[in-house]
Amino acid sequence: MLKRFSVENFKGFRDKITFDIGSPSNYNFNSEIVENGCITKGIIYGINSCGKSNLGLAIFDIITHLTEKQRLLHSYDFYLNMSGRKSFAEFEYTFMFDGYEVIYKYCKTDVNTLKNESLSIGGKEVIYFDFLTRDGFTLLEGSDTLNASIKNESPISRVKYVNSNSILADNEQNQVFKKFIDFVERMLLFYSLDSRGYEGFMNGGESIAEGIVNSGKVQDFQEFLKENGIKYELFEFEVDGRKAIYCYFDHKDADFFKIASTGTRSLALFYYWYIRMEKAAFVFIDEFDAFYHYELSKSVQNRLKNISGVQIFTTTHNTDLMSNDLLRPDCYFLLKDNNITAISELTEKELRQAHNLQKMYKAGAFNG
Repeated sequence: MLKRFSVENFKGFRDKITFDIGSPSNYNFNSEIVENGCITKGIIYGINSCGKSNLGLAIFDIITHLTEKQRLLHSYDFYLNMSGRKSFAEFEYTFMFDGYEVIYKYCKTDVNTLKNESLSIGGKEVIYFDFLTRDGFTLLEGSDTLNASIKNESPISRVKYVNSNSILADNEQNQVFKKFIDFVERMLLFYSLDSRGYEGFMNGGESIAEGIVNSGKVQDFQEFLKENGIKYELFEFEVDGRKAIYCYFDHKDADFFKIASTGTRSLALFYYWYIRMEKAAFVFIDEFDAFYHYELSKSVQNRLKNISGVQIFTTTHNTDLMSNDLLRPDCYFLLKDNNITAISELTEKELRQAHNLQKMYKAGAFNG
């Protein structure tokens, strides 16, 4: 799981900012939210333009050079901070796998160009490469034959190169390395409207309707909508060779996505990813409830909360969700002035389960 992430000189983050989700507080409620010492569910708040979307892009920068998954490369325009003095951005990820701390660091001059990268497992640096001097090494057992060829002119990540071109020995260190690669392969970022796309996890551009139909989930989707107060009688249909979802009406059937409201279409997009989410490792949903009623927002968050083994973080402006009934104080984060901090760290007061977090937030109790 991801334990900590830091980035510097990337987009709006001129100075180093650290997102720490590996230091949970000792609350005795909603304890299932913490797994392997890491927070697995969280909600990020912040005013407009504070950097919530850029935080997601920063975390997911890793997939742009370690995987072949879907990438939103156009979102990485103006890659470096416009006021920064450095000619590169710095990234650092700390993961935990099987009790081993895995630290992955790299610098980039733009989304496609690595300056250097380093991977450590259990305190030992096992891969390093400097793309300027063409110097580096790999110490994973089974990858030693690559050291001669690792200095070639290819701009490819050496971590990716080792994973793709070596037959690693079956030992504990290499198993942790493979778990790190697998985690990154299963990271997913998506937005509240399909027009903004997604990043990571898979490839392709199937429609939401095709995805639901191909998964055999049309009736389940109908029940999902019904649970959230939206009643349609749905059936799958084929139009010009493409699968679609239609609604029954008394006099004429209609394409669901042509008659659904913006909020309902946004909910359909959520469902499309929700039925795949249990196979993900880390999920970031930007402005997940931009088109939801507050009760629907709570319903969706409760569904996310019940997905075990997956770290899921959302951004929102909806303070109705800031409740100990849903999560807990170390799972609500405020992004402000180039810092992101759990509200449990923003007050000297001991926060208990009975506290009204929303009321305290609106009263300025977490202004630091």
